Amino acid sequence: MNEDLVGKVAVVTGASSGIGRELARGLAERGATVLAVSRGSGSGQRVVDELRLSTGNERVRFLPADLSSLAEVRSVAALITAEEPRIDLLVNNAGAYFARRTTTVDGYEATFALNHLAPFLLTHLLAEGLARAPQARVVGTASAASRAGRLRLDDPMLERRYDGWAAYSQSKLANVAFTVELARRLEGTPTSAYAFHPGFVDSGFGAGSTVMNRLLRLAARLFARTPEQGADTGIYLATSAEVAGASGGYFADRKRIQPKAAALDRGLGERFWRLSEELVGLTPQERAALQRAQRAA
Repeated sequence: MNEDLVGKVAVVTGASSGIGRELARGLAERGATVLAVSRGSGSGQRVVDELRLSTGNERVRFLPADLSSLAEVRSVAALITAEEPRIDLLVNNAGAYFARRTTTVDGYEATFALNHLAPFLLTHLLAEGLARAPQARVVGTASAASRAGRLRLDDPMLERRYDGWAAYSQSKLANVAFTVELARRLEGTPTSAYAFHPGFVDSGFGAGSTVMNRLLRLAARLFARTPEQGADTGIYLATSAEVAGASGGYFADRKRIQPKAAALDRGLGERFWRLSEELVGLTPQERAALQRAQRAA
């Protein structure tokens, strides 16, 4: 373990497997206190125990939460705030692909809820903790699938006609658009925001019995990157001084790349932001946390 991040606090969602586990490992290896958030019914505690052993860093803790539930997002955010009032790094990595339309406990389409609404809400809830850090960063795991996406303001839950790929690509475009708009709103503050494409990673993501999922698993075995390779750009964005002036950027293989034009459309970004606020039921107090971070600058 080196000591690059000793004294810094990192929150990593979806940390129990795949890219998230390797993101948590990379930050723990650098000495950070890592709060690993993942479903309580999964392997979260076992993974955290393994990370402590393999990195030599005892400051890795497991926080169980089903982030598809807005109530659980709020609960885990309150727990994080109580334990660590200052957050240096927030890595919004948790995500999923659902071939068949599934709804959450809040009645929302599961892909949109987990991949976009959860990080949108969690970032707001941790905004004041991020503002207490001298140079906080928010990093989101996006995807090249964003280029196929469309932000459906009139039907974000794909109630009229569901397609798993359309839902996933929309959610990944949402990740990039959120990053761009968040960076704009935090301009002039010490907090930066980035999104990255990890590449095609063999992480078990999207596992299931559909024909598409079986084909994806076959392709993964033949052509995919390892989760460690997929996490590399995310760790770079979380730690490197080279990207300090690139807030709002979308990256792949440690290089800034141009996202789909819709992600840069300011008017669309603002409308999508307001829709997201409504869907998560953002309270005036929760909205004010980000606004206070802006005013503090």
